[in-house]
Amino acid sequence: MPYLKPITIFPIKSLDGLEVTQATFLKGGAIAHDREFAIIDQHGEFVNGKRTDKIHRLRSVFDLPARMVTMTNQDSAQSQKFHLDDERQALSAWLSDFFGYTVELKQDLHMGFPDDPDASGPTVVSTATLKAITSWFPELSLEEVRRRFRTNLEIDDVPAFWEDQLFGEAGQLVPFQIGDVVLNGSNPCQRCVVPTRDSLKGDRYPNFQKTFITKRQGTLPEWAVPQRFNHFFKLTVNTQVAASEAGKTIKLGDEVKLSSTFSLPGSI
Repeated sequence: MPYLKPITIFPIKSLDGLEVTQATFLKGGAIAHDREFAIIDQHGEFVNGKRTDKIHRLRSVFDLPARMVTMTNQDSAQSQKFHLDDERQALSAWLSDFFGYTVELKQDLHMGFPDDPDASGPTVVSTATLKAITSWFPELSLEEVRRRFRTNLEIDDVPAFWEDQLFGEAGQLVPFQIGDVVLNGSNPCQRCVVPTRDSLKGDRYPNFQKTFITKRQGTLPEWAVPQRFNHFFKLTVNTQVAASEAGKTIKLGDEVKLSSTFSLPGSI
């Protein structure tokens, strides 16, 4: 029986994740507190891993009930705590010092700052998929692979790449259900440079992308739609969640069901 295992949110876009036991959906389709904040420069552009590998040397530990974050500069080992609401200007100044140019912490309580605004729901992957990728790169641990791909929802008790059945042809949404919440699979997530780097240091893994593409193409499951792969540096599934699901909650252990009209291997 497919079920929901880890739930990971990223309160500040591009920084460290936080595992939670349950998550509630916002009207904009995202789960609450996921990418609630983003680091923005003076030109309104994101400061993220696509832009600078320095971000990998920045650690963040969140206490969301207290609305606190502890930031650590790994290069200097300097740490400081900030209240996410009351001390946002001070946090922005600290981040500006870290990056070496002026940045600001922006907040969006409607849908956060997703990588794909057209599919603002949580990203989905299976545990078996992450284990398969770990086998492609023996130097990497399962936890390191998790940190590199930064997925919100992990589904267990299914085969590797099970999530590739959660999207169809371009423009087609594939409904599935986690607990009482209906989500719609939209598209395979196109990956950027971030997974090629050490998640805690920023060092590049030699030939990561080339190896991944070769292995991904060779293991593409029969239930995937090949037309959605103009290249094979894609992993996890982006989702859309209707406003009608706002306020509903998913939790660890929730059963995952596919639409009865779209039943493929590993589904119910």
